[in-house]
Order: sequence, then C-alpha cells, then structure tokens
Amino acid sequence: MPRKNFLAFDLGAESGRAVLGTLEGGKLTLEEKHRFSNPTGRINGHLHWNLLQQWEELKTGLRKTAGSEAGTKVELDGIGVDTWGVDFGLLNVDGDVLGFPFMYRDARTDGVMEETFKRTARAEIFDATGIQFMQFNTLFQLLAMKAQNPALLQQATSLLLMPDLFNFLFTGVRKTEFSIASTTQMYDPRKKAWATDLLKKLDLPAQILTDIVPSGTLIGNVQKTVADEVGLTSEVPVIAPGGHDTASAVAAVPFDETTEKTGCYISSGTWSLMGVELDEPIISAKSLELNYTNEGGVGGKIRFLKNIMGLWLVQECRRAMVKAGHDHSYTELTQMAARAKAFGPVVDPNHRPFLSPGDMPQKIDTFCKMTKQNAPATRGETIRCCLESLALTYRKTVEGLEQILGRRIEVIHIVGGGTQNELLNQMTADACKRPVIAGPIEATAIGNILVQAMAVGAVKTLGDARKIVRDSFPVKRYEPSDPAAWDEAYTRYEHVVGH
Repeated sequence: MPRKNFLAFDLGAESGRAVLGTLEGGKLTLEEKHRFSNPTGRINGHLHWNLLQQWEELKTGLRKTAGSEAGTKVELDGIGVDTWGVDFGLLNVDGDVLGFPFMYRDARTDGVMEETFKRTARAEIFDATGIQFMQFNTLFQLLAMKAQNPALLQQATSLLLMPDLFNFLFTGVRKTEFSIASTTQMYDPRKKAWATDLLKKLDLPAQILTDIVPSGTLIGNVQKTVADEVGLTSEVPVIAPGGHDTASAVAAVPFDETTEKTGCYISSGTWSLMGVELDEPIISAKSLELNYTNEGGVGGKIRFLKNIMGLWLVQECRRAMVKAGHDHSYTELTQMAARAKAFGPVVDPNHRPFLSPGDMPQKIDTFCKMTKQNAPATRGETIRCCLESLALTYRKTVEGLEQILGRRIEVIHIVGGGTQNELLNQMTADACKRPVIAGPIEATAIGNILVQAMAVGAVKTLGDARKIVRDSFPVKRYEPSDPAAWDEAYTRYEHVVGH
C-alpha cells in the first residue's frame, strides 16, 4: 500500500499539538507540526476553556502541515481530533456556539452529585451507565447548568463533546463519537445508546444529544470556508478516532496476543487511567462498590478502568513552587524526589480538594495533618510523596481489577507522557510487584493516527495496528524490587486512605 499521511490533533488538559503520522512499509513515523498551551481562563468566577483560541491553534496546525504555511505541502489522507472527556459545547439551531465551554475543574458541580442521589439512587445511575462517579461527569455538569443557568440550556439544540465540537467546526456535521459519549455518564453500554430513561427521570433534555457513531467514522470533509482560510488545495476528510484521548492511547498500547489477555494499562499524564480492555461492560455490585468505570474503546471495546488524579498533583505542586520563586523543571523535580527520603507521608490522589487548582503543597500538608502524618519537609519530599502515593494507588487499583475479573494481572503497560518519569515507572513496578513496560510516549497521537488508517483501509484490525506500534516505537521494561519495604508502605497507605 502506498504511503499514507494523517494529522492527529491531540488536546490534553495542559497542552495540545498537531502531529503528522506517516504510515509506510508497516511502520509509522511521527513529526510534531505545532504545539500550544491549552488555554483556560475565568469568566464571572467560573473556569472555562478558551474555545476560540483552541480553534485558532487547530487551524494553525493544519496550515503548517498542509496549508499556506507548510514548507512542503503534505497530501493528507485524514485528520482526527481527540481530547479529554466530559466537557462540551452547546449549539443553537443556526450552529452558533453558546458561550465558552466550562472546564471540568470548575466548582459549579460541587455538591451536585450528592443532591442528585437524593432524587435518584446511586446504584440506579450506575446500573444505567456503568460509569465511575466523579462530580465533573457531563451528567452532573448538565444538572448544575439546569439549576444555575437554565436559560443557556434552553437555547441549545445540540450538545457536542469537545472532539465532536471541533469536528463540527471543521465539517459542519453534528455527530458524537462512541468513546467520548461513554465518558458522560449518560450512555448505556449495554443498550449501546443514550440512557434516555435516566435523562428523562432527571428532567434533562435528551433531544440535544446527537447520533452516536463508531470510532473510525468519516465525519465529512473540511468545509470550504475553513479550507480557504488555512490554504488547503485539496479535499481533506475528517475522521473521528477514539475521540476520548484515553481511547486513542489504549489503541496504541503495544499488547501482543498474550499480554492483551493477561496485562493491564495505565494511560499516564495529567490523569492516570488504569484498566483492561474487554468485549462487554462489567456493571455489578462489586464494580459499583469499588467505583470502576466502563468507557468505550476503539473497535467497540470496553475500557474497564479507574480514573486516578495522576501527575496533576506534580503539575500543581510545580505551579505553586514557581509562584513562590522556585522555577524547577519537571526533570529537576523528579531528581529532587529521587534524592528525598523514601516512604514518607502518603496521600489519596483522588482526595476531592486536590481536584481544583490551587496551592497543592499546602493541600498536601493539610491532608497530612488530617491523617496524623508528618508533612513533607522539602520540595523533593513533596514530589516524592506524590509519586509514591500514585504508585501505591496503582497497586490498590490493580488488586481491585483482579478481584472483579477473577484473574491475575501479570504485566502493566504504561503509555503516554507520564512514561518519561522513570522514577514513577520503577516505583510502579516495585509497589505493584509486577513488571512494567513503558512506552510509547506519544500513544494518544499514535492511536489517533492508526484509527484513521483503519478507517481508510490502510490498517485492517486493531491487532494489526498494535503490531505497527511494536515495530515502530521503543519500550523500556522495569522489573520489581524491594517488595518488603513497599508492602509496609502499602499497609500504611491503606490505613491512611481507607480500605
């Protein structure tokens, strides 16, 4: 098959980029064409995404790759957008976007989940959706909007989640991709449709939801107004990859036939999403009790996993340290953590106050006082506390997976930007007492590109896509060590965070 070129727009919580993927001879090569900070801001005290700036950055990426700013123009066989989950934009009947999308860390959903349980039982919501309860899920964002800003919701004729919103801006077509739909807590994975009965019970407008399409669906071509603006000279198809960034990342986990059945994954970045890939959802009393989630994946798969706060803790610590005059790079912070005393205080990464932006070192100190631990004494100890706590949370999560699945997990694959933190990779192997295989770093962009390739017939199956990953990108293996010390730390961690 001749060379194929695909452009992946990968937007994470901190940054976004446009990555060109070239598929030739069974191997994939990547070239970053554009990178930008993911802009946010406060309006009337609320956190929003700067949609206009995001959209301009996407057009710039397209312009630099195949348009008027490209040195050597590339003939694109597709473009695809993936983003974080749950957040959305509203459109009116004319296709106008109704305000800037809210950011999931905005405080307007505080207490909404608990109020909802007074009307509809937690178990009933889980039975209808199979989704882990988190206060920022789209369901609770909509309930907050209905209570606090009903006029805005009444104007809407369509709700589009973030990747679908960008697809609409590119093509003018309103569709919802499967994997991103599944993050909302408004999708029924057993019926494979919107959970309309639940929405009706909660008096939410199901009519604003659009048709759900599988990962790998051709949405449409870049519309002429956009093509003219960026200088495209040929038609470019817009393909929905795994619209949820984790769905694209999991598609690029280099599982082989054995580890696909015996391993689990961690998509490591601002969030850590740890789980397994299944053919059908697990919606049971045990998965509800342990708060696992059933999200959609490429090929109609289910990503059975848990959301963990992830390297957000380190990012927010660094932000606070920079503000205080200590401008350390992430590499420097990791080196400081490596030199710090091991097995100090531990925290629960999903402790609710950690969710919102703010002085994370102070929040960690407060948690330590609340749990009768000595707070970290140095910046290195603070970062080590974050990393060790994450590794111990991974152990708790993998043990929960084994309990639900009824089988042992033999190996942990880590993909994404977090794989660059070798200290955390080794801590994960040590804490979990299992080998860790780390890489590829650019898993989300790789998965995005390979799903596009599957859509146009350049790659046949998900297994074939994963072979391309194994053949194209290096990985690093970490073996577990020092089990006794980590067992002792885990016992203390369980006492602190609760069983």
